[in-house]
Amino acid sequence: MKLIIITSPDFLPGEARILTELFKAGLDLLHLRKPEAEIYEVESLLQEIPMEYRSRIVIHDFFLLKEKYSLGGIHLNSRHPEAPENYHGLLSRACHSLEEVETTTPRFDYVLMSPVYDSISKQGYRSGYSTEALRQAQEKGIINEKVIALGGISEANLAEIKSLGFGGAALLGDIWNRYHAWEDTEQLLTHFRKLKHCAE
Repeated sequence: MKLIIITSPDFLPGEARILTELFKAGLDLLHLRKPEAEIYEVESLLQEIPMEYRSRIVIHDFFLLKEKYSLGGIHLNSRHPEAPENYHGLLSRACHSLEEVETTTPRFDYVLMSPVYDSISKQGYRSGYSTEALRQAQEKGIINEKVIALGGISEANLAEIKSLGFGGAALLGDIWNRYHAWEDTEQLLTHFRKLKHCAE
């Protein structure tokens, strides 16, 4: 099962360094999402990430940076609902209902389905699915290896995500809530390695 990390929406001190360490620890994909950022700020962050890991980055805005920095792909959203003409690379988007997952998945490399559990990073953003509905969706083939679970993902529910047939899990709050200072990243990395082990 793949593990994806979505960046904090804000820039963090020492962020490039911790992202690099997460790649070294086995991070499959990073979603670079900075909705309020200027393009030069995103470029500065990318420039600090070693070239060997950039193909594992999927960018949410500023799609022209995909080619410039040899990134892995782009993520479509309400601000940017269409891929550029003649686009090549990973293509993903978010889905917020099982119906949307069913109709959208065939056109994308993968989709992020949320919120599977109550969100950790967005207060009041509650799960939209019962376990029974997820099981039925798995039986019908709606949840498959191209569907990534997002929302409230933590060590406590990774095994269930795996058993429900998801192709991976996307983490946000569970990772960045543990990031307090760039000088001390070992706790976060140890936690990530545990998650990686659970996902295998």
